[in-house]
Amino acid sequence: MGGGAGESDPPPPPPAAAGDATKPFQVDRALQALGFEFTRVTATEVAGRLPVTETCCQPFDWLNGGVSALMAEVTASIGCYVASGYRRLAGVQLSINHVGPARLGDLVQASAKPVQLGRKIQVWEVQIWRIDPSTSECKDLISTARVTLLANLSTPQSMTTYEEGLKKFSSKL
Repeated sequence: MGGGAGESDPPPPPPAAAGDATKPFQVDRALQALGFEFTRVTATEVAGRLPVTETCCQPFDWLNGGVSALMAEVTASIGCYVASGYRRLAGVQLSINHVGPARLGDLVQASAKPVQLGRKIQVWEVQIWRIDPSTSECKDLISTARVTLLANLSTPQSMTTYEEGLKKFSSKL
């Protein structure tokens, strides 16, 4: 009890599984760690919002372009995963153009929609907009991206808990 000589603390509990009820389901750990909130997850659109915080900014207090690229890659990948019938995928190419700034304190919205849903290759278009705080509508285009993905790869059995979690999560949106 006291942690004296010869005593050891019990081992930490194992990490929670993707479907573990003690831990909320996360669509994407990296993106959600930045504060991204998914608002729609379907085979025809994946969307969500991100508050631009210090964590998301480069030194000049503007949204980091790498964060925009992460939003594009993740939203398109989740869309591809759903559209392919929950099959594993791999990113092939990401092309992103940053056309305007989002500043510290802004709210941005990402929306990914399919351009081509082929059996082996999918192409998704992603737009990231700055949200007008007075109307909650898209105001200024921040970035536009095209994401090409290899779809329908064999899916490991370990991904079934993720698939189940994503289905439950998206049904609540």
